[in-house]
Amino acid sequence: MRIFITGVAGFLGSHLADRMLQLGHEVIGNDNFIGGYRDNINPNIEFHEVDCMDLAKMRELTKGCDIIYHCASTAYEGLSVFSPHLVCTNTYQITMSMLSAAIQNKVKRFVYCSSMARYGYQPVYPFTEDMDPKPIDPYGIAKRAAEITIENMARVHKFEYAIAVPHNIIGARQKYDDPFRNVASIMINLMLQGRQPIIYGDGMQMRNFSFVGDCIDCLERMAFQDNVNGEIINIGPDDEFVTINQLAATLGKILNFDVKPMYVADRPMEVKHASCSADKARKLLNYKPQMTLEAGLIDMIDYIRKRGVLPFEYHLEVEIQNEFTPRTWADRLF
Repeated sequence: MRIFITGVAGFLGSHLADRMLQLGHEVIGNDNFIGGYRDNINPNIEFHEVDCMDLAKMRELTKGCDIIYHCASTAYEGLSVFSPHLVCTNTYQITMSMLSAAIQNKVKRFVYCSSMARYGYQPVYPFTEDMDPKPIDPYGIAKRAAEITIENMARVHKFEYAIAVPHNIIGARQKYDDPFRNVASIMINLMLQGRQPIIYGDGMQMRNFSFVGDCIDCLERMAFQDNVNGEIINIGPDDEFVTINQLAATLGKILNFDVKPMYVADRPMEVKHASCSADKARKLLNYKPQMTLEAGLIDMIDYIRKRGVLPFEYHLEVEIQNEFTPRTWADRLF
């Protein structure tokens, strides 16, 4: 098959491209390098450095494609409260561009990578797909709006779709010099430089972390299985629920680093406890995570050591600077 992957230089997109090539498919992809590295790109794909917002180009590049994996997004949940224009343009609007191109070219299936930010605050956890989404930040709102539009367009134009909801993916190739996202990568890059991790609030926020290879197994099936057409499916483990403090301590143990975190004020609109049920993924996708949290962190550490620690690059504009803007960004603490 001919498969198009947006954000193919990014963390998730590059691993997905590798898997599709291994399966014998032809892979085409694009990236604008907001969140990816050039050395993530598999040389055996047809790569185009172009933004998803270029509808004419997207129509041209997706001609003859059977499947589109839409991975590209400025996946900056916290930053979206302070850079809503940047994040929503590169989350919702680019999805409309890709949808338009897909429909025009009669792509069979559109696989959308959403986010657990769609859930927002919920009275109970783990979050299940049948819950009423209540996103609380512009990024989550944009992701949910994109889901609704995909569902709407599929009813009208009769194409297949599946919506993946990965959560807190970790592993090699994740951007680790980005001060705006990826808590585990940020901590590793800091500790490898002999610097202490910076933690928002009291560090008692709780999360599950999902190894990228386990996510790719599910995304592969979401492109080809008949039983997932029209489904929204959480992808990620629902065990090993840890606090950010515990994450820092685990990294300290692995790195033999004496962790003494620097605590800063809570980040506005951050959900305290976020965990997704994997029951639906187990049922429909035979989801069986192979990597523990610690093993996944070791994989990340090995990758960053090999590639080399980097200074943090404040590569995105913080559009709103006021008393609510986190010090990490306003004062460039990373």
